[in-house]
Amino acid sequence: MNKRWLLSVCCVIVLSLLGGCGQGGLSAGFTIGQKAPSLPTKTLADVGGDFSKITTYRQPDPRMYQYSIDKALLTGKPIVLEFATPGHCTNCDAQLQVLKAILDKYQGQMIFIHIDQYENPQAYKAYQVMGDPWTFLIDKHGIVRFERAGAMLYGELDMAIKKFFLS
Repeated sequence: MNKRWLLSVCCVIVLSLLGGCGQGGLSAGFTIGQKAPSLPTKTLADVGGDFSKITTYRQPDPRMYQYSIDKALLTGKPIVLEFATPGHCTNCDAQLQVLKAILDKYQGQMIFIHIDQYENPQAYKAYQVMGDPWTFLIDKHGIVRFERAGAMLYGELDMAIKKFFLS
């Protein structure tokens, strides 16, 4: 009985430390109000239009792969930056469906970028992302205004966009 209890406690501790898909992992280490890291990331043009070289998402939307992070930060437009790796995270697939729906609503007003860990690991490191999915909202001046670990519902993401970009 004692060994079983100890094993159960150890399992709970290990699982809570791992974070895993959909749990968001640990904090990104960002303070809201910091300048977003600027770095080159792969775009659809960089990979000759071959989605398999830029994402593990099975239903990619070309609008999410038009800009490298560094180039997007130079446009003077707000950015919705989504870190998600659906190749190993089922919640990431759902999160990207939400992102596509939000993109339909706000296309032209802001830039949407999806970053897949397998194809842009340097971005995960620069943004200190540990886990999937992870959402950042960056204002037109390149300042991080919002970050959220874990999946977001359409209404949550819509409300955050309205609060930080449209108010």
